Formats: sequence, structure tokens, C-alpha cells
Amino acid sequence: MNKKHQSPYSIAWVETISKVAQAAWDELAQPLPTPFLEWEWLHQMEASGSTTAKTGWLPHHLTIWSDRNLVAAAPLYIKAHSAGEFVFDHVWAELANRLNIAYYPKLIGMSPFTPMIGYRFLIAPGEDEDALTEIMLQEIDHFCQRYQLSGCSFLFVDPNWQFQRLHHTFSRWMHQSYIWQNRGFRSFDDYLAMFNSNQRRNIKRERKAMETQKIELQVVQGEQIPPSFMPVIYDYYVRTNEKFGPWGCKYLNYSFFKGLYHRYRHRLVVVTAFDRQDQKESPLGMSLLIIKGDKLYGRYWGGSNSIDSLHFNACYYSPIEWAISQGIQSFDPGAGGFHKLRRGFSAIPNYSLHRFADHRLRRLMQAHIDEINRMEQEYIDTLNDELPFSAAHEPRSIL
Repeated sequence: MNKKHQSPYSIAWVETISKVAQAAWDELAQPLPTPFLEWEWLHQMEASGSTTAKTGWLPHHLTIWSDRNLVAAAPLYIKAHSAGEFVFDHVWAELANRLNIAYYPKLIGMSPFTPMIGYRFLIAPGEDEDALTEIMLQEIDHFCQRYQLSGCSFLFVDPNWQFQRLHHTFSRWMHQSYIWQNRGFRSFDDYLAMFNSNQRRNIKRERKAMETQKIELQVVQGEQIPPSFMPVIYDYYVRTNEKFGPWGCKYLNYSFFKGLYHRYRHRLVVVTAFDRQDQKESPLGMSLLIIKGDKLYGRYWGGSNSIDSLHFNACYYSPIEWAISQGIQSFDPGAGGFHKLRRGFSAIPNYSLHRFADHRLRRLMQAHIDEINRMEQEYIDTLNDELPFSAAHEPRSIL
């Protein structure tokens, strides 16, 4: 751990989160709504070998200390490519190439492979957030200069954080996500009632398909999850990504899933699909979700292709029904998928913040980002026009 002293704080860049005590890190991370900046989630990424120099994700986390107390931190990674970010910056990489500017390596702030809104600097309560943020941004600039990185980007940022940071010359780039919002539903029937009659019939038909095929879905959480589930969900995760060939998103290994079970099980929710006549057999399909407070996040899924409507039930209907029963207020199903609109997930904006070291690239983004964002907002509005809601239910964003 390299430290340099700067009154009243000392600054340290650490190449593995294990060099920071879990309790100290989580004292900053656990009060946040997102679970994906907590020590154990990030640690399992590193301990499993999923985020390493070999995979193109080299951890370099920034920490700020007052005496021996951790007062601020930022999960950061030196990237040799753009894979696994889910913010598709290839157009900027191509533009840099045309200008003979090295685009890689770059510095990224995000929870790796996790396109979930919520990234921000972790700052201890009672500290001067503006002052610490300024120190951290200056140190990030020096770090990028020192190691000749093309710049720094923060992805899927917390909306309550990003709007305050624009004056630091970052360009704000809008993207599109999906969200399900609990509108005071007391039952699955309440959820169904917001759809128009045609889509209500479709959802009922897809739910009925499970009964017709003699499939039962069960939801288990935390300590209820048996260890035998993790090899199965990993196998399904691999098979799901193999279906997409070079466009798959297989970034995690079995060690990551095993580590989650042993060290992060309190945040896990698993939906399993069984043959109703023989539940001793391996699950026919599974989805793995993460929960924190009143927020639910869909992460990984897999199942048999031959089972009609299993994906919709395991990834949407059963989690929504369970979420309603548990008082969950929002459910982020993950990236992509126009079919999410048909299940009542509204399109919402998420943002990334970018600052390039090269002044030409920086000025080009600044010159065009407003128009890019305007077009993205039009796309989001167009998606929401397709929501199959009844006239009495207008889509509302939680942001």
C-alpha cells in the first residue's frame, strides 16, 4: 500500500481491496442503497480471478485516510478494453484511433460486470464531501498522467451524486436502463391490473404455461439456499452466455459464485423451477438475484430452451410476486431486452461521466454530448410509449 501524506489526509492506492479492512470499507458502503460497492461483492470479483490484469480489469482503488481511519474510497480499475462495462464507448475508441490517440489503457469507476445504477465515491458521514471529492478527482488526474491513461470514466453513477459533479469538467452521457416500480401493489393481481386487457391475457397465459408443463417455481433467500444450487446456477449462467457466442457476457467463473454463497449469501435470492412430479431432480431453470433493503436486482439466469415461458416466469413474474410480498419498492432486471417493456419495466436514463486526457477528444465529446443525450432521451420516451399499460396507469420513473 503506497501512501503519500497530504494534510490533513493521507492518500493510498491499493491494488487489491483485501488490503483494506472489510469493516472499514463497509462502514462507508453499507449505508448506500446499492449492494454492489460493498467489500465482499468487490472482493469476490478479485479473489475469484474475475478482475485481474489477465482479464483486463486491474484493480487500483483510491483510499483517503485521516490518521488510521478510512474516510473516503473509490473502486477503480485500469482497463485494457471496454468489455464488461455495458457502456458501449466503441465510437469514442474509434474516434481516438482516427486521431492517433491511445484510448487504452483507461481508468474506470464502476462495480465490474454489473450494469446497475449506484456508483459513487464512498465518503464517511460527517466528512466534508466536496473537499474530499475534489482531493480524489485531483489525485485521479495525477494518477492518469503518471501512468499515461487516456482518462477516467464513472459508469452507472448514482443520480444523487452525478448531478453535483458536472462542474469538474466531466461530460455526462445518458444511457437507457429498465426498472420495475412497486406502485403500492398488495398482490400479483394488483400488478396485473395496470396492463391493458391484451397484455393481461398474455401474462396469464405465460404463467399458466408453468402449470400446464407441471413446473413449480420456488423462491429461496439467504440461509434457505442449499449449497447444491450454486454449481447449477453457474452451469446455467455459462450455457446462457454460450448461446450468444461472441456476444455473450461470460465474465465470471465458478469461484465467484462459490464465494458469493459462502460469504455473501445474506444478499442472495434464488428462483428455481422444478418438475412438480420429482423435485429431487436438478432444477429445470434458475435465476439469481441480489437484494438490499427495499431494492431487488436481477443478475444471472439460465434454463432449458425447451420450456415455454420459463424465462419470463423465473426472471420476472416470480421475482415480482415475491417482491410484492416482501415490500420491495424497485426491481432492476439488468441490461438489455425489449421484452422487459411487455412485463411492465419502464425505460429510465442512467448516466456515465467521462473526462479524457487529450483535449481534442474532450472537446469533441463536449461539443456533441448534448445532442447525443437528446437522441437517447427520445429513444427512452419511444420505448415507454410501447408500455402495454391501461389508460389509467401512466409510467412513472423512480429517478
